[in-house]
Amino acid sequence: MSSNTMQINFVLNHEKVQAVIETHHTVLDVLRNTFSLYGARESCGQGLCGCCTVIVDGKSVSGCLYLAAALDGCTVQTVESLDAGGSLHPIQQAFIDCGAFQCGFCTSGFLLMSKQLLESNPDPSEAEIRNHLSGNLCRCAAYPEIIQAVRLAASRINTAQQEA
Repeated sequence: MSSNTMQINFVLNHEKVQAVIETHHTVLDVLRNTFSLYGARESCGQGLCGCCTVIVDGKSVSGCLYLAAALDGCTVQTVESLDAGGSLHPIQQAFIDCGAFQCGFCTSGFLLMSKQLLESNPDPSEAEIRNHLSGNLCRCAAYPEIIQAVRLAASRINTAQQEA
């Protein structure tokens, strides 16, 4: 390893992984180029749109700005982690059922932020949903459908938990 590379070890979508990275690489660089995970996308490159959202140790981060070196010892969750055993996560299904995506570019960030919201607040109001998702931008303007999908997912998740 050269002086501008380092090895990092972390948990990625429930699997222990390691990577040799250059110290200037972002999370987005490593996810896409090392692990072939393309769900998070760079759009604005300034951490303003949410397209590159990933969850690091339970907190959402902008993958286009967050340095990969900071992942060492962390747990990282990408949108690809929602597909458990070939079944869609209830949030993914709700987005489909409500037509809450159009071009799909922003969808991965909205899905992860919605999951994060519903884990901390299983029955959010419309205002709480809007507030939590306010850092994510949808250029196709599917906002009403996104809000509807989050509410539908919350209902389905709560019903499934009550039945279990």
